[in-house]
Amino acid sequence: MVNFGVTKVNSIKLTSVQIIVIFYVAAVFLSTILLSLPIALNPGVEWSFINAIFTAVSAISVTGLTVVSTAETFSVTGVFILAFILQFGGIGIMTLGTFIWVLLGRKIGFRERQLIMTDQNRHTFSGLVQLMLQILLLFLIIEAIGTVILGTYFLNYYPTWQEAYLQGFFGAVSAATNAGFDITGESLAPFAKDYFVQSINMLLLIFGAIGFPVLLEIKESMRSREKFHFSLFTKITTITFFILVLIGTLLIYYFDRSHFFTDKSWHESLFFALFQSVTTRNGGLATMDVSEFTVSTQLVQSLLMFIGASPSSVGGGIRTTTFAIAILAIFAFARGRQSVKIFKREIDTEDIMKSFVVISVAVMLCGTAVILLANTESFPLMAIVYEVSSAFGTTGLSMGITPELSTPGKIVIIFLMFIGRIGIFSFLFIIRGKTTTELYHYPKERVIIG
Repeated sequence: MVNFGVTKVNSIKLTSVQIIVIFYVAAVFLSTILLSLPIALNPGVEWSFINAIFTAVSAISVTGLTVVSTAETFSVTGVFILAFILQFGGIGIMTLGTFIWVLLGRKIGFRERQLIMTDQNRHTFSGLVQLMLQILLLFLIIEAIGTVILGTYFLNYYPTWQEAYLQGFFGAVSAATNAGFDITGESLAPFAKDYFVQSINMLLLIFGAIGFPVLLEIKESMRSREKFHFSLFTKITTITFFILVLIGTLLIYYFDRSHFFTDKSWHESLFFALFQSVTTRNGGLATMDVSEFTVSTQLVQSLLMFIGASPSSVGGGIRTTTFAIAILAIFAFARGRQSVKIFKREIDTEDIMKSFVVISVAVMLCGTAVILLANTESFPLMAIVYEVSSAFGTTGLSMGITPELSTPGKIVIIFLMFIGRIGIFSFLFIIRGKTTTELYHYPKERVIIG
């Protein structure tokens, strides 16, 4: 029984974070079962347990890394099951759970609100239920519009309206949730010269990755008749998000201007570079084979995937605000300042410390994963670094090594995708004991640093 965020299972107390993690683990196993149903698979498909659980984790974490071809493996029923799982993983367990509670007429008390707050990384209980319902409604509207636009446009590509709208529906869900799955068999490569399809997908990717609070504040600002004041979170995450997109676009073009872009026109180069920069925020969709890029570009993309999307979004990675606050803190320290100030606000010291903790743990996790995969796999180091960054950032881009991973390699990637979905702090809080008040302190002593 859950009690103020703590439940007792066989006399073991579980925190709200641990409960959420258990929910996600349960969702993975349920998804594994659903995706393994005969009606979900095409006739003659052989489906091993490790491949099933890999796909389930990739779907729940909305990563998009796949060890099998989605188009060749799943039936139409399987495609709809996969789309539901992507929805479940993208919006979040507690968002859909809140919707179900409301439909059943169940009162959402303090215990449930604490779980919602944990799942959505919120700091207050105020307005949580309304917030979850707004997020769900807004997201469904975005996906519905995307489905209609893409489905109607795909009538130019596919012979039947059923296939066109199925592609439009799955494409809209996959892009909005930043899942990176596709049922074309080639991601968005067939639309490499179709700038309309690319533009719609980029908009959907941005809507999913920029953060639910940002979308809700933009909606409120459009409805407000008075001057609307955006929160510090929205200002930092939005500016950081688009700066990273711009820098990514410029660097991708610069490093490959004499390589991949040599025989491309200016508008082809622009869209290739821009789309690849946007998709590294957390999308996983691709208009070309990323292994064709230079190593410099692949390293840039790896860094962008490691940073990932914004907090309280469908994405993973260390998150944009974590990166921004760490950079601001470094500049403040270099200029001899004792605090970090931006937009006439001062960043809380605890948030600065959290940023460096997240980055440090993420580097250690990804570094360990690279070492393990370098030992178990026979792929080039760059391909391994790219795969690890993609898994941790729940992005889904790959240099083509995912289907060839050994079972130990798949387990490493599964672990990274799961951690990327629940977040570094949730990962740390799983093993953290009960917070205790320090009753005494030892004398302080300075230590040489650097």
